Amino acid sequence: MAPPSRKSQPKNLRNPSSKAAISKVKHRSRTVSSQKLPLQLEDDAPDFPRGGGRSFRNEEKDVVGATLDNEIEADHRLLEKRRKGKKVQKRNQSGEDDIGSLFGDGIMGKLPRFSNRITLKNVSSGMKLWGVIAEVNEKDIVVSLPGGLRGLVRACEAFDPILGGEVERDAENNVLSSIYVGQLVSCIVLQVDDDKKEIANRKIWLSLRLSLLHKGLTLDVIQEGMVLSAYVKSIEDHGFILHFGCPYFAGFMSKHSKSEKGSGEARVGHVVQGVVRSIDRARKVVHMDSDSDAISKCVTKELKGISLDLLIPGMMVNARVQSTLENGIMLSFLAYFTGTVDVFNLDKTFPSSKWKDGYPKNMKINARILFIDPSTRAVGLTLNPYLVGNKAPPSLVKVGDIFDHSKVIRVDKGSGLLLETPTLPVPTPIYVNVTDVADKEVKNLEKSFKEGSFVRVRVLGFRRLEGLATGILKTSAFEGSVFTHSDVKPGMVVKAKIIIVDSFGAIVQFSSGVKALCPLRHMSEFEILKPRKKFQVGVELVFRVLGCKSKRITVTHKKTLVKSKLEILSSYADATDGLVTHGWITKIENHGCFVRFYNGVQGFAPRYELGLNPESDIGSMYHVEQVVKCRVVKCIPASRRIHLSLNMTLTRAVGVGSVKPGSLVAGVVEQVSPHEILVDVISSGHMKGTISLEHLADHHGLATLMMSALKPGYQFDQLLVLDIGGNSLVLTAKYSLINSAHELPVDTTQIRCHSTVPGYVCNIIESGCFVRFIGRLTGFAPKSKATDHWRGDLSKVFFVGQSVRSNIVDVGSETGRITLSLKQSLCCSTDSSFIQEHFLLEEKIAKVQLLDSEGPELSWISAFDIGTIIEGKVHETKDFGVIINFEKYNDVYGFISHYQLAGTTVENNSTIRALVIDVSKIERLVDLTLKPEFLDTPKEESAIMKIGKKRKIREYKKLELNQTVNALVEVVKETYLVLSIPSHNFAIGYASITDYNNQKLPPKQYTNGQSVIATVVALPNPTTCGRLLLLLKSLSDGMESSSSKRTKNKSRHDVGSLVQVEITEIKPLELRLKFGSVFHGRIHVTEASDDNSSENPFSEYRIGQTLSARIVSKRSMPYSSKGRYSWELSIKPSILKGSSDINDLIPAEDFNEHFNYSYGQNVSGYVYKIDNQWAWLTISRKVKAHLYVLDSSCEPSELADFQKRFLVGKALSCYIISVNEEKKLLRVVLHPLAVGFGELKKNDPCCHPQFHIFEGSYVGGRISKVLPGVGGLLVQIDQHLYGKVHFTELTDAWVSDPLSGYREGQFVKCKVLEINRAGNGKIHIDLSMRSTSNDRHDLKLTEHNSGMHSSTQHVDKLTDLYPNMVVQGYVKNISAKGCFVMLSRKIDAKVLLSNLSVNFVDNPEKDFPVGKHVSGRVLSVEPLSNRVELTLKTPTATSGPKSDACSLNSIIVGDIISGRIKRVESYGLFISIDRTNVVGLCHVSELSDIHLDNIETKFNAGERVIAKVLKVDEERNRVSLGMKKSYFKDEETLQMISRQSIDDDVEKNGFMVVAESKSLLQNTFAAIENANLEVDSGYQSVLADFENRALVPPLEVPLDDIEIPDDEVDVDNVPNAAHAEIVEEENKKRAKKKARAEREQEIRAAENRLLEKDIPKSADECEKLVRSSPNSSFIWIKYMEFMLSLADVEKARSIAERALRTINIREESEKLNIWVAYFNLENEYGNPPEDAVMKVFQRALQYCDPKKVHLALLGMYQRTEHHKSACELLDKMARKFKRSCKVWLCHIQSLLKQNSDGIQSVVNRALLCLPRHKHIKFISQTAILEFKCGVPERGRSLFEGMLREYPKRTDLWSIYLDQEIRLGDGDVVRALFERAISLCLPPKKMKFLFKKYLAYEKTIGDEERIESVKKKALDYAESTLT
Repeated sequence: MAPPSRKSQPKNLRNPSSKAAISKVKHRSRTVSSQKLPLQLEDDAPDFPRGGGRSFRNEEKDVVGATLDNEIEADHRLLEKRRKGKKVQKRNQSGEDDIGSLFGDGIMGKLPRFSNRITLKNVSSGMKLWGVIAEVNEKDIVVSLPGGLRGLVRACEAFDPILGGEVERDAENNVLSSIYVGQLVSCIVLQVDDDKKEIANRKIWLSLRLSLLHKGLTLDVIQEGMVLSAYVKSIEDHGFILHFGCPYFAGFMSKHSKSEKGSGEARVGHVVQGVVRSIDRARKVVHMDSDSDAISKCVTKELKGISLDLLIPGMMVNARVQSTLENGIMLSFLAYFTGTVDVFNLDKTFPSSKWKDGYPKNMKINARILFIDPSTRAVGLTLNPYLVGNKAPPSLVKVGDIFDHSKVIRVDKGSGLLLETPTLPVPTPIYVNVTDVADKEVKNLEKSFKEGSFVRVRVLGFRRLEGLATGILKTSAFEGSVFTHSDVKPGMVVKAKIIIVDSFGAIVQFSSGVKALCPLRHMSEFEILKPRKKFQVGVELVFRVLGCKSKRITVTHKKTLVKSKLEILSSYADATDGLVTHGWITKIENHGCFVRFYNGVQGFAPRYELGLNPESDIGSMYHVEQVVKCRVVKCIPASRRIHLSLNMTLTRAVGVGSVKPGSLVAGVVEQVSPHEILVDVISSGHMKGTISLEHLADHHGLATLMMSALKPGYQFDQLLVLDIGGNSLVLTAKYSLINSAHELPVDTTQIRCHSTVPGYVCNIIESGCFVRFIGRLTGFAPKSKATDHWRGDLSKVFFVGQSVRSNIVDVGSETGRITLSLKQSLCCSTDSSFIQEHFLLEEKIAKVQLLDSEGPELSWISAFDIGTIIEGKVHETKDFGVIINFEKYNDVYGFISHYQLAGTTVENNSTIRALVIDVSKIERLVDLTLKPEFLDTPKEESAIMKIGKKRKIREYKKLELNQTVNALVEVVKETYLVLSIPSHNFAIGYASITDYNNQKLPPKQYTNGQSVIATVVALPNPTTCGRLLLLLKSLSDGMESSSSKRTKNKSRHDVGSLVQVEITEIKPLELRLKFGSVFHGRIHVTEASDDNSSENPFSEYRIGQTLSARIVSKRSMPYSSKGRYSWELSIKPSILKGSSDINDLIPAEDFNEHFNYSYGQNVSGYVYKIDNQWAWLTISRKVKAHLYVLDSSCEPSELADFQKRFLVGKALSCYIISVNEEKKLLRVVLHPLAVGFGELKKNDPCCHPQFHIFEGSYVGGRISKVLPGVGGLLVQIDQHLYGKVHFTELTDAWVSDPLSGYREGQFVKCKVLEINRAGNGKIHIDLSMRSTSNDRHDLKLTEHNSGMHSSTQHVDKLTDLYPNMVVQGYVKNISAKGCFVMLSRKIDAKVLLSNLSVNFVDNPEKDFPVGKHVSGRVLSVEPLSNRVELTLKTPTATSGPKSDACSLNSIIVGDIISGRIKRVESYGLFISIDRTNVVGLCHVSELSDIHLDNIETKFNAGERVIAKVLKVDEERNRVSLGMKKSYFKDEETLQMISRQSIDDDVEKNGFMVVAESKSLLQNTFAAIENANLEVDSGYQSVLADFENRALVPPLEVPLDDIEIPDDEVDVDNVPNAAHAEIVEEENKKRAKKKARAEREQEIRAAENRLLEKDIPKSADECEKLVRSSPNSSFIWIKYMEFMLSLADVEKARSIAERALRTINIREESEKLNIWVAYFNLENEYGNPPEDAVMKVFQRALQYCDPKKVHLALLGMYQRTEHHKSACELLDKMARKFKRSCKVWLCHIQSLLKQNSDGIQSVVNRALLCLPRHKHIKFISQTAILEFKCGVPERGRSLFEGMLREYPKRTDLWSIYLDQEIRLGDGDVVRALFERAISLCLPPKKMKFLFKKYLAYEKTIGDEERIESVKKKALDYAESTLT
């Protein structure tokens, strides 16, 4: 019945607004009349019902009409109520929903009301925007975006990392330096802050990377005249190489085309913009021109098929006006794109209220793209004249500016006002929002503001991109001194309201809305514990601004600061001398306090400027955050230093003017404290001075003794004034400073470079030391210039207050900074001041200690003058020496060391005569000697010598100053040496072992009797305490720096000279030495012995030891950064004993001669560096070697401890595997190399280091990747070499999960099984991790007549297999036909589905997953085709032994059994027999006496049934059952079976299912009697049996006698009374069935006989088969296989030739099979294989289809991985069969498998060669290949290209969608579906697309998405109907 016409329906039913009500009424009417309407289940209802239906009856029309009237009236009342109560909400609803939403070009139906507008709500990732640079900071860039938004660009996102290393860092700096404020840029949104944050505080993170903006840009899309941006990748002679962010093509821009503005500025990394002038598609180069005029005027052409992804912000297009919107216009451009322009981006700067009249429909206009949203396909455009001209609008106003006469241009109802502000040179538009018009709400803008009137406005903000300012008209905006952050100045007093009080302080707000922070410490003068009680929210207080930095304002409420009338100090330039101001203390230290002022200015007030007593504590008078009044004493703005004083008035005593820094004064100790001494300065107006502990002496130890001995009243004769601090003087008693007072500089003008000046260390920091002279004059010694040797911590070298000698390196002319050097080599002492002060101060301390003693206690000193011979009595003999007592001086002791006894034996209480060599006045200890050379005097002098009198030593008079002498060490003191000069009658002298600059360093070790060289610096006199003072040569070596002396010394030390050296430092790999006066060198560890076998060659040496060495070279590069260790020496015995001709002694590599190192050579070296991958060895001074971690061992435990095994200095013996002569670098291994590879390396210079790995060797490896499934492991065995461990080679035993326990990065031990080198140079290595892999034995091949023989070993060869052999393996893959099992790395076996298990396998993929361990029995082995067939139906293949009940022997033909249906198929039922694990088949023909139809609806899995056993096939493990009613005539048998089944259920489940047992037979027969008949059931059974023999070759058995069963019976035609006829008919059927069964048995027997013949046992049997089927290629190939098994290759060739001659010429496919077998034969056994295969190939071309032959040969190459030959053949085929689509697809598939990059060129060639009608097929198949095994992005590009040309081809859409669905990216798939269903296609095609979409959502999506698709489909249907 046809559906009623639309005219017959009532009017109210045709009203679209009543559809919802109609649907409700229809539903109600259906429920009322459910008896008359057919019931339709929800699941059966169609997803998209077709139109039409019956018409309403009159009574139904009345019901519908009444219901509609009531509901419409109720809805009308509800709407009126909502309108009255929510007018404001309705007015703003459009603004929120319409203005804030984006729409794209796919919109259908009516036009939108508003134009697209970017807000914080709709900005999303991936959106492309045009913007202008607003700020450029160090870490980010601020970009002004459309709509007044601001985005941030991190510095790393400003460019693409196109280069590497330092060049990339330079490029980054170039890019950032080239970005400037006001620059137009295209950017893409990376991320928008989380939605949980406030919208106003969200940040938009952008990227300027061209790789993201140009994503999808290909060379095919680029056209001449297009404007593109690119990076300057490199600068060449004639131009610039450009990089577009895409790796597929490059660009070039000539220098003459570069605009004059940037021609000199272009550097690597810069972003340039240019116009495409030409495209070289062959070379993939785009030629650009950067003419600025051409860029600004260039319009993008309409490209065919351009996609949205290729649109870039800033692109200029030709557009056409489509319509005008409420706040803009809609334009169409580039053929099928649409975009909108809002009212703020029109081409008129001041559009009036009638701006719509200026944009008629179809008006042409130029516009630039402002933004693109890929998700909604929304595009925004701009007509701004500045932006269209590719320039940023001018910024002529600032935030906070006030304009009194601004003209109202336009009044937007409910939105705001547009004003024209008079600025120069052009006026600026200002837009005032309706909320900023007045302080009170304005309901009617049109009445309050008229167009043309003038108003006063203040600028709130500025949109840089649109050139539009935002303003405010509120009266409150013009009040107050602070409107924006820029109005805030440090020090200004403001009123603010407290809005937040917390533990950190308070947040206050000014009247303009600007917020500031008042820290907790600035909320009051005193500390506030509970700020919330003192300050309440909402209270307005007075504050003073402390500072404003980065819009962060800090204020204070300290009363003193707020009410201060003093000047404000907010910059260092304002700090004039004498300025008095307020500040607050931020930090207190022992030497002073730091005071801070406004805007971060800070100064320092030293202790003497605080007005405190010397003993007072600063903390007792001042505290942190205290407000103080201070005076600026001195300011240095350049160094940002302010010297402050808290003393407001400077009062100095009389005479203070005569005392200046640098003058000498005397003083008396007034007070002694632990750290300083207060001195009353004489003749200075009784001024006070202080001496710190460090300034009492140059020697720190003596200064401590002096401090402990000093008492008030002691007078210092000379003190040096260092500085004047207020009324106090800073004094020093250092002898070095007092002695050089006239030389010390006071300011920088007195300093001369390269001069040495004494000073003292005043501070030590990590980067160096500060040294102070007089006053505040300070120099700085960097760490590199502080010591001769590099030291990390200078505090271990110097201490604060230490006396030093400093060498002036440089004095800054502008900054006045003094750079010093404290190196001992430059600043060593040249006089006796250091040791002279030691003896003078020692005498002073001795006198101070005895100030309170009575009598002249120091008179004993005169009796013990140096050189006096005195008498004493031995008091005691100790281990360390002898102690002497003196009769007259009981408190003075003498000491004689064992060295000074000189072998003399003394006894206790005996009297001896000894000579005084040293006196310690503080300890009252005298050092004596009994050495004969001191006591034995000449005869002429002995007469006048008397005991107790001085010995007159005339030798002192013979010595001269600066004379160099050789001396012997007599006594070693803590700080000095007592020396004797043998050449001057053993005169006694004293020399210091330390100096000013190395006091804290450990001194050099000296021993008694050691010979040293010294210089006489002072003769005996009272100032030296009567001592001869010497200066050791070791301290003054650094002064030997004159060029003449160095030249003189250098001439003595030529290469080859034998010199005496002294060891200064011992390191693991070298001895550091010094020789001569200024020369330093080293002995490398390889120069210590002739062979590098000693483990620690330097263990026998010690510091200070002198030895002979020979100079072997002078390094061209200094050993260290200091350049000191530049001489190379050797102590090899062979070199020391050799001649001075160094050319005969030094290795050849020192003279850059050819290496004499070769592959396999054994070398020795020492480890000098170790990391986790390499151990670096030094073989000689210039030859290095490196040992890879995997070459160090093959044991995993040793590899894991690699860094622990090889320590620095360890000696190793290695073997060379590669030599880099240029770098003088060797690659070594620890194990000896294989014999024979050395010759290979010599003959083949291209051999790689991998040649040390050979088959059968054990190697150490590291797991690089655990391959998925049964892929095994990828193991790294060398730096760039990997091997694969097959899944069967992982463990010795067959385990269920061999990959368990392995992880990436794990070290393993492997054995190399096989190394294959492919033609392309790649090396494939097979590895094994089985410990028994090297002990394999060939399996014995014996024939067994019965039984199965198990093998647990791994089978590697096909010849090791034989039928009936039990093997084990792992499932490789599974399919519907069976599975493949891996027996070894080279052998896979096939298992048919029928051979998987003796039980029925419902789900093979679940029961036999990939990787499962299985056991099976070999059925057949085909050596020629390398095929093995298994069966898993063996006792060993099951999980456990079977019970007797599971055997087929327990089932007898004729038995009545019960069971459950396991599976229902169209051809029968699979029944699981009770009490067994046997499953039988009841064919459909055996279900009933009458034929059944649709048995799937009659029987269900799990039902209980009773059947009769018809047949048991033990060979095939099959049981045939029958369920016909005629089989069950014995009712007693049925009852017995029924009871038995009930008992089984009771035993199994524990309860009785009575209902089920009673209805067992009734259900079985009832289902049969109510069934329909099926005609072809018998034929189905035959096909079902043949399915199991699908892989058996065709047989010569006629199957013409198979008949289709004719047991068709129509149930309706059977009379109920004619029972006899029915019985007769059934008998006929049984007879026919029996005949068919017998025929089937004959067929099976014939098949079995032929299958046995398929495995020939001799050549005669093969000949019989060939004669019986001469045209069967299968039999001929079997014949060839048999001959190959006998290793008779030539016989196999002759059989192939014979087969080619014998097979009929019409059997082309059979002949082609022989040719393919011939290819495989020659490829395996040919000599050489390539030539042999090509000969056969050329012959095959003459007899068979050339295209098929080429494809067959290609398949062989690909199977055997001959990729190079396959590529050559493909190129030939592409030329020969260039019009064949299949050939080109094979070419592309081959490239994809090899991951080649030349796919696009092949596609282009194919499209040029193929006919036009094959293009779609070729492109679609190529795209599918890309999706499956290539790059999906390229596949998408191909599909997109086709769809641009054929948008209505639903087959292309379907293929495209299928590929995307296979990838599984839901967002991409849904976006593609949305595109497809938005097309305008015929309803039939749209229905197909909607159904496909719905099916996808039903599979992947949820209910909401399914309903959404249905709704879209209904909307489409309604739109097509209307």
